[in-house]
Amino acid sequence: MPFCLPNEVTQENAMQLQQEGLSNLSELRRIDCSALKDFDSTVLTVLLSWQKTLQANDQSLVVEHAPEKLKVLASVYGVSALLGF
Repeated sequence: MPFCLPNEVTQENAMQLQQEGLSNLSELRRIDCSALKDFDSTVLTVLLSWQKTLQANDQSLVVEHAPEKLKVLASVYGVSALLGF
């Protein structure tokens, strides 16, 4: 079962979301972004922190249903390959 991102990921909820994800590491291998609509670059920080944690445990992160805006944002910040886009 994938870990589902909420509709909104911004500075206001990023830390809480990051901790929630780390508390559910078994679900973090797959991230479902289909609900994600309102976000800023903070979402990249959250995803990359999860990726780093998983890599430390010899696992990887798969981002599913990423909106085009997220892919563009990752490209602008030069992290597309790290997130598998």
